[in-house]
Amino acid sequence: MQFEALKFLYDMEQACVLLSSFLVGKTFADYEADPMLRSAVERQLMIVGEALNRLRKIEPELLASITDSRKIIAFRNILVHGYDVIRHEVVWGILDSNLSALTVEVSALLQQGQAQHGRG
Repeated sequence: MQFEALKFLYDMEQACVLLSSFLVGKTFADYEADPMLRSAVERQLMIVGEALNRLRKIEPELLASITDSRKIIAFRNILVHGYDVIRHEVVWGILDSNLSALTVEVSALLQQGQAQHGRG
């Protein structure tokens, strides 16, 4: 695994950690009512999608280890370019259904890569 790929995995892992911390004790109603929380969440989701997009360009085989990687990249594009059509229920649903699994997958890949580079 290229060193640059480790950086993208690290960025994704950190975004997942931040997302989890933002959501502690929050409900959908909290999310819907708080524009700063929504903005923070969307920013971290954009980072995840962009890091995956960059990872795809340098080590496309790694994307097979990340569930719905292409959908994540596509959602990043919606967040960036389709800001006016984002539905809060969809974002919340993605977080509720997929964040834990994504965090586990990205952390495992990062650990593998660090072990290859003698850092794990």
